[in-house]
Amino acid sequence: MRRREFLQLLAIAGVAGASFRPRTSAAQAAAELYDLPRFGNVSFLHLTDTHAQLMPVYFREPSVNLNHVVGEHALKAFGLQRGSALAHACTHLDFEQLARRYGKVGGFAHLATLIKRVRATRPSALLLDGGDSWQGSATALWTKGEDMRGAQKRLGVDYMTAHWEFTYGQQPIQASKVPVLAQNVRTADFEDPVFEAYALRAVNGFPVAIIGPLRTAS
Repeated sequence: MRRREFLQLLAIAGVAGASFRPRTSAAQAAAELYDLPRFGNVSFLHLTDTHAQLMPVYFREPSVNLNHVVGEHALKAFGLQRGSALAHACTHLDFEQLARRYGKVGGFAHLATLIKRVRATRPSALLLDGGDSWQGSATALWTKGEDMRGAQKRLGVDYMTAHWEFTYGQQPIQASKVPVLAQNVRTADFEDPVFEAYALRAVNGFPVAIIGPLRTAS
């Protein structure tokens, strides 16, 4: 699902009455936003770029982005109402005022609840982590990502790839509690592959391949 399609889905949910912090029931809002009809034989859950933020944070969308429309242009492109929860989640506009209204977002406790909720109806769903998960907080720096490796394991992540995780060096990566997939990471001496390029799993009786990405410097 692309960003535009996801925002359109959230907009529909917002029109239907769903919100990120409803005054009636948080469980009701979760049902409206995330109880999507089950379809197909295999389900995937994907998270990425949590940047070691275990606790909820005040998140501000950028005012400049070379790859996406932002600000007023984003409101117009996606049909969002200024001042709404979706406008706050997807643009930087009126950030200080709306942050007071809608509060913090994210956090691994909320993420764990969502994953448990989805897996209740899709018990064989594979949970994939796109990387940039171990870097970005003081505790992750002090432990070289060990706190996040434990968090990933408790979430039930099946496979991950790495990006900023490489800043901690070789040993923390090798200590990962979750299998790391990457196609072109090799040793400096003999250029042997460091990670598996892919993994094969049987899900509900169907063969599934999880292919690691090509890692590039950025």
